[in-house]
Amino acid sequence: MRRASRPASVRNALTDRSAIKALVRDGLGAVKDKDKQFIDPSIRTQFVDSIDTDEAFRVGRDQEPRWDYLLGHPSATLIAVEPHSAKTDEIQAVINKKKALEHQLIGHLKDGAHISKWLWVASGKFCFPPGSKYQFRLSQAGISFVGSRVMAKHLA
Repeated sequence: MRRASRPASVRNALTDRSAIKALVRDGLGAVKDKDKQFIDPSIRTQFVDSIDTDEAFRVGRDQEPRWDYLLGHPSATLIAVEPHSAKTDEIQAVINKKKALEHQLIGHLKDGAHISKWLWVASGKFCFPPGSKYQFRLSQAGISFVGSRVMAKHLA
């Protein structure tokens, strides 16, 4: 008899001994109200759970870059979402945040658990020319710039 697979979630991806597991909230409960606007209303109820990784890793890392959120979604193991100002001079800052979270999660994720999508959503006006070297740099770093809102198409 096959066991039914569980939906992808932050809770399932974290080890039982992870100190941040207690900070996981159902649905988008860990996402600050001001940041929920960056997720399309039509997909908000699809998220299984969430964690504010910026807050989870703040202690002792006040001056380090920190990615904002990890979200559990049935389409992927984990989705990392970073609402951040979207200017060309911020690209390296967002790349640094990704690298920092990858390092910060060492020892917290179960073997085989990984972040499937890294999404940067603009927290204000943006202007990245299509096909520009900026988008190429982000793509090389494994980050997708999604514009002003995370939409269903970004989760597929």
